Amino acid sequence: MSGLMHGGRLRLASDKYQIPFSNWLDLSTGVSPWTYPFTNVDTLCWNRLPEEEDGLEAAARQYYQTDSLLAVAGSQMAIQLLPKVWLDHLKEKPQYLSSNINLKVGLPKQGYKEHEKAWLKAGWQVVHYDGVPSSTIVADVNALVVINPNNPSGLLISNKQLLEWHQLLSANDGLLVVDEAFADIDNNSSLSHLCPKNNLIILRSIGKFFGLAGIRVGFVIANTPILHRLAAEIGPWIIAGPSREVTKQALEDSGWHKFQCARLKKSTERLAVLLTKIATNQIQDPHDLSGNTERWRISGSSLFQTLYLPNAKEVHDNLCKEAVFVRLTDEEDALRFGLPLNEDQWLRLESVLPKVLTLK
Repeated sequence: MSGLMHGGRLRLASDKYQIPFSNWLDLSTGVSPWTYPFTNVDTLCWNRLPEEEDGLEAAARQYYQTDSLLAVAGSQMAIQLLPKVWLDHLKEKPQYLSSNINLKVGLPKQGYKEHEKAWLKAGWQVVHYDGVPSSTIVADVNALVVINPNNPSGLLISNKQLLEWHQLLSANDGLLVVDEAFADIDNNSSLSHLCPKNNLIILRSIGKFFGLAGIRVGFVIANTPILHRLAAEIGPWIIAGPSREVTKQALEDSGWHKFQCARLKKSTERLAVLLTKIATNQIQDPHDLSGNTERWRISGSSLFQTLYLPNAKEVHDNLCKEAVFVRLTDEEDALRFGLPLNEDQWLRLESVLPKVLTLK
């Protein structure tokens, strides 16, 4: 069991606050509240061992606009294996054979912590960067991980900047890993169509945009040697047959993609307006003459909005007491809100927030 806390652990919250599971409003993940409406799955998917090139890879190549990818059991699987895979790759080069070489990886100070856990486990030294890595950090590390857009801040780094970093890194056997788990809504922000490139690995997720986190499917986009190494580490039959069929349907349905993008954008705009309005009314003190205008701020992506405030942990606790579950960031300085599913959930959130959102 992972030692890190993640969104979605509603049963744990239900036990802690002694509130029945079914009574909660769960906004703790960045997963779309709308699940792709897949049709019936062929019974053979349950009876036969899964096979590659059953249509899933072809659908993924079309969707991600690249010919060089590998289906995995969620991008989390790739996150856990890539540090070792890249280390094994480097050890084939004479200059990296010495056990005394200190390999460094640049990681965002705030972001999905499973990246850091995996690189540390593989023996890498972590160098944190805040928001955007400096040119000094990029020049100093052997690998750089960028979550784009970032979870939970929503910070989006341009393709131009990413490619500049890739050029600098690859000139010295360095690796750029771009985690695009939340990139589906704006494919113009993705580098997948430019792959394969040496020393560049892209991670994509099916769970977030398609609302299919439970089927555990993701993709690694990289050059063939890296994909072969990763496939050897993973082994056969890693994605269940029904998961393969549902993912294939989801990737091929371009009409639904457009519909989903439109409602996600509309919903996240509504959430940003709601949080801004309540934060302004409840937090901002008109008698505060300190000049401090940064008592709170809001940022995010089209699947979540994150509210930064000094007493985030206290507000999180108060929300839980009202059976509203959001994600308290690892730094305990912000709350990430997922999107409500329907009008009843919106009304409940709008009712609870003014009661609990205060700044002390």
